[in-house]
Amino acid sequence: MSSNKPARAALAPVRSGYLAYGQYRLAYEVWGEPDGIPALLVHGILLDAGINRGIARRMAAEGYRVILLDLLGHGRSDKTSDPKEHRAEFYADQVIAALDHFNIDKALVGGMSLGSITSLHVAQKAPERLLGLFLEMPVMEWSTPWAAFLLGPVLIATRYAERPYGWMAQAFARIKRPRNDLLATLLSAVSLPPRNVAAILHGVLVGPLVPPLAMRRAITVPTLVIGHGGDKLHGYRDSESLARQIPNARLLPAKHILEMRLHPERVWPEISRFLKEVAESLPASGPQRKPRRRQG
Repeated sequence: MSSNKPARAALAPVRSGYLAYGQYRLAYEVWGEPDGIPALLVHGILLDAGINRGIARRMAAEGYRVILLDLLGHGRSDKTSDPKEHRAEFYADQVIAALDHFNIDKALVGGMSLGSITSLHVAQKAPERLLGLFLEMPVMEWSTPWAAFLLGPVLIATRYAERPYGWMAQAFARIKRPRNDLLATLLSAVSLPPRNVAAILHGVLVGPLVPPLAMRRAITVPTLVIGHGGDKLHGYRDSESLARQIPNARLLPAKHILEMRLHPERVWPEISRFLKEVAESLPASGPQRKPRRRQG
C-alpha cells in the first residue's frame, strides 16, 4: 500500500441522506467518488454506520464508492418496536433496496457481525447483485449459543426493567458525541430506547441467523472472511468454517476484535489485494447501473 493512501482516504468525499424502505426511512452515508466501484457495508447489531467509517475511507482510497447503511432501528434510521421487522433476512431486503436506490447493478457487499450475516442473506436472495463479499467476524453455528447467552440478559433488561434501562439510555443520549467514530457509535448504541433494543434483539435471535449450509457452498463470488480469536460472540471457528464452505473464499486472521478499527495497517495489504481482485472482475466498461425500482 502506498504511503499516501491514508491521506487520500481522509479527504474522500462524503454525503449522507435517507432512502425509502416501505413506510420507513433508512439513513446512509456515501464515501468515495461517484464513479468508484460500488460497495455497501453494514454495521453490527445495535451499532451504526460510524463503526465502518474508517474502512470506508480506506476503501475509497482504493477506488471504491462505499455506501454505509443504517439498518432499520439503528443509527439515524427510523425506529420500530416490532420484533417481526428485525430479522437478518429482512435486513438483507434493506441492503437490496439500497442498491436499487443508488441504481447499482452489482456491488461488493459486506459488514461486521450482523452485517456479515445480513450479507450472506443478500447472497441467498440476490446473488446476481454481488461483485464479492467482505465478511468480518460472522456469527454462525458455533457462536449462536454464546450470542443467546451474552445478548439474552440485555433483552431481559429491556423487557422487564424498561424504566431504569430507559433512564440510563436517556442519560447516555445527553452526552456530547466524541469525534472518535468507534466511541461515538458505542455511545449511540447504549442510547437506544429500550423498546427498540428489545425488538432488535428479539427479532434477530428468534429468526435464522445465517442461510443454510448448501446455500453458503453455492456462493461463487470472491469472498474475504476476517476473523479473530478470544471472542465468544464472534468465534474464530465460525470464520474458519465459513472460509471453507464458500468455494472462492479466503480467511484473514485479525489479532483481536478492534484491530480493524484501531490499527488496520497490518491486515490492510491483504484487504487491498482482495479489493483489486474484485475490481479486476468488473467488465471493461466499469460499474454497471440498473434502472431504479420504485420503493413501495
